[in-house]
Amino acid sequence: MASCEPSLHSENQSPQPNSPGYPLEVRVGEEVPGPSAPWVSPSPLPQSPGRKRKREWSTEEETEEETAPGAQDIWVVETLCGLKMKLKRQRVSSVLPEHHEAFTRLLEDPVIKRFLAWDKNLRVSDKYLLSMVVAYFSRAGLFSWQYQRIHFFLALYLANDMEEDNQAPKQAIFSFLYGKNRSQRPLFHKLRLQFVRSMGWRTRVSREECEEIQTFDPELWVWGRDRALLSKTAEA
Repeated sequence: MASCEPSLHSENQSPQPNSPGYPLEVRVGEEVPGPSAPWVSPSPLPQSPGRKRKREWSTEEETEEETAPGAQDIWVVETLCGLKMKLKRQRVSSVLPEHHEAFTRLLEDPVIKRFLAWDKNLRVSDKYLLSMVVAYFSRAGLFSWQYQRIHFFLALYLANDMEEDNQAPKQAIFSFLYGKNRSQRPLFHKLRLQFVRSMGWRTRVSREECEEIQTFDPELWVWGRDRALLSKTAEA
């Protein structure tokens, strides 16, 4: 009688970096642009139907259409039983090591470090919102060395747009970026729209992808920014 046993071999396929059709139109360095910077009126971003998830994710809501751009489905052998073979579909993430490296590099930026230290209650930057920053880096189509402080905050602001009902805390981003200078906010919103367009307007990130991003380097200190643990500490 033929025995059934799980297969130890699966197809090894490296995902290719995606090439969105809309590159970022404005590159921002460490210097704050002057008054002559181009300006356009910000337009509302497309919103997800219904209430925002606030990390109370539902697998039923995750459809094939919400899969990250560039992600691929492959078929791998799950079990072998004689001449019969059972296959399962497995998603290959579009997030590459260089996207993680860009994110980790930016965590050493002094402004970003001060911002994360300020957000002790994790209202703007818990581990899931930060995972979305990595996901957005993988979709925006820039080289890893091109990601700068502004891109981190653009991605984090967008993650809050998508996931948080309370939109007030994210306004602190402007204080850390520009201080009391409010004249730069229109430029930020212009860059935000360009950033979303560079991703092909694909702004949804599933819980599965967030957790997959965290497992790439599970010891990275920002993955300890868990609201559930914060609540338990407060209760104790």
